[in-house]
Amino acid sequence: MTRRSTPQRRIDDEAFPVRVKLLVPEGGFERQFDDLYRWLDQEVGRGEYAFHAASALGISRDAVAVYFRAPETAHRFVACFPDLLLADGTDSVVYTSPYLPFGRPQDEKSPMCNLYSMTRSQEAMRRLFAGLDDRAGNMPPLPGIYPDYPAPIIRNAGEGRELVMARWGMPTPPQYLAGKKVDRGVTNIRQTSSSHWRPWLGPEHRCLVPFTSFAENETLADGSRPPVWFAFDETRPLAFFAGLWATWTSTRKVKEGPVTADLFGFLTTTPNAEVRAVHPKAMPAILTEP
Repeated sequence: MTRRSTPQRRIDDEAFPVRVKLLVPEGGFERQFDDLYRWLDQEVGRGEYAFHAASALGISRDAVAVYFRAPETAHRFVACFPDLLLADGTDSVVYTSPYLPFGRPQDEKSPMCNLYSMTRSQEAMRRLFAGLDDRAGNMPPLPGIYPDYPAPIIRNAGEGRELVMARWGMPTPPQYLAGKKVDRGVTNIRQTSSSHWRPWLGPEHRCLVPFTSFAENETLADGSRPPVWFAFDETRPLAFFAGLWATWTSTRKVKEGPVTADLFGFLTTTPNAEVRAVHPKAMPAILTEP
């Protein structure tokens, strides 16, 4: 009987769910590779990352993928090497990824819409809402917003509206927190008839969640669940989910401990024809009128 070893790439695919794809410069990485490996060895540790060849979506250039275990490490890596060109294709409305969303275990069922993007500017929102009080600071484009990430919301404030940053994930109903050390939050709010949501249904806790595209996971025949992106058109215009927000004290991460933060989530509704083909249960509630 012939015994075949598992290819290293397959092992890494399961061990490192987070990918950063980099375009190979026309002249190659040259000495920059030494700097990359040095940083990875010192800051991440050998055996805690991997390198593999990759394809660049829609671009006829070589690319490499750096594999990580957690999105926080990937963000630190990208921040330390701002001159690197990313090849992840997230600027394309037809972008899909064969990989799981950041940090999700292989056996966890994917809930609806736990990934969206917001790549329009603050100025675009200020033009849309006269007198908007912009308190979001210097907000960069956000091509990948995951649960508990900070993201912009527009909420009522006094006599007007304000743009602020909040963490994605409303407080979890207590019955689902038994025996757990952290509250990772509820990103999609379905049953507004529940008494848990009643305190936040009033106008003072309603908000708009700006977005330019969102993803739903499609179940394929091989069992994989790649995200499929949806947007109003190829230009990814500014749009808004209907959301709720709250100020809440909880432990979102063990290492962070208890924190008081502004949180948000968005409401869901019956999916339209396009989304139903991928995710038949529900989709985010998108506002189409002022």
